[in-house]
Amino acid sequence: MPLRWLAILCMLAATSACSSLRYYAHVTHGQVALLVQREKVADVVADSRRDETLRRRLAQTQAARLFASDRLDLPRNRSYTSYVELGRPYVTWNVFATAEFSVEPLAHCFPFAGCVAYRGYFQRERAEREASRLAALGKDTAVEGATAYSTLGWFSDPILSSMLRWNDDELDGTIFHELAHQKLYVQDDTPFNESYASFVQEQGVREWRAARGLPAPDEGERARDTAFTQLVLDLRDRLEALYATERPAARMRADKEAEFAAFRRRYAQLRDTQWQGSPRYDRWVGAPLNNAKLVPFGLYERWVPAFERLFREAGGAWAAFHARAKALAALPKAAREEELARLASGS
Repeated sequence: MPLRWLAILCMLAATSACSSLRYYAHVTHGQVALLVQREKVADVVADSRRDETLRRRLAQTQAARLFASDRLDLPRNRSYTSYVELGRPYVTWNVFATAEFSVEPLAHCFPFAGCVAYRGYFQRERAEREASRLAALGKDTAVEGATAYSTLGWFSDPILSSMLRWNDDELDGTIFHELAHQKLYVQDDTPFNESYASFVQEQGVREWRAARGLPAPDEGERARDTAFTQLVLDLRDRLEALYATERPAARMRADKEAEFAAFRRRYAQLRDTQWQGSPRYDRWVGAPLNNAKLVPFGLYERWVPAFERLFREAGGAWAAFHARAKALAALPKAAREEELARLASGS
């Protein structure tokens, strides 16, 4: 085990309960397993015995990686210059949980990343056991797979085979997104961090495509994503208002299910009238719904309009944009959110 991880684990051991220490040992083992499996992308690309599509796509990531540093002012380091074949569809599985009558997620706090709205596991079985444990306590739970994550510059993060499940724009954009976390990260403010990284991803992909003489990304797909997110956020607002009322538990449960049913009807209308029947979200909407499944929505998009305006005010200059984002990050949280709301509103 690398000495850095041993030092971290020993420090955690001094302050953690046994159950927490077991969790930290699990994630430490999972991270170390990734580190020891890394292959240099250059070696994979040069190996004619490897799959040709894999070699081609990895070669393109290195061009995108160089573009990220040269043009997007993102960290210039060894992250995303190595590759790991996972042998599984996701690198981690995140467990989200809420109270039965609340849309607020249970927060999990860590020494370096601060507090986040989920707990990640390298093994799906562990994630599902934790979700079952919380469900037995009366919590709403959801388990969602993650294709990538950032160590925030502590280690040289590799390209993961799970990242290759998407198209080239998503693959390259994920690299931009995760490098943005290395560029700027604020403890205990997931909406800020994810919105900042999401904007860098979206704008970075636009510029990366333009640099290669490709047309702009399909804005219709992005518009559908935005509309669906707003539909989910509207549902969350409706549930929050419901849970603020004083009703017997049985009545609250019935009204909660009625809200989910109404949401499905609103979704069907949107899909059939504006999206020409696109089934993009049918599986998600058709699966059982609860409060925890709503948690990820809004975390990645909430302040994207604010960062879009910040970028325009910076004249499209990445160094100036990152500097202004860093200045926002230095504000107390309440002042930061007030300024982000002002930017997002256009005032």
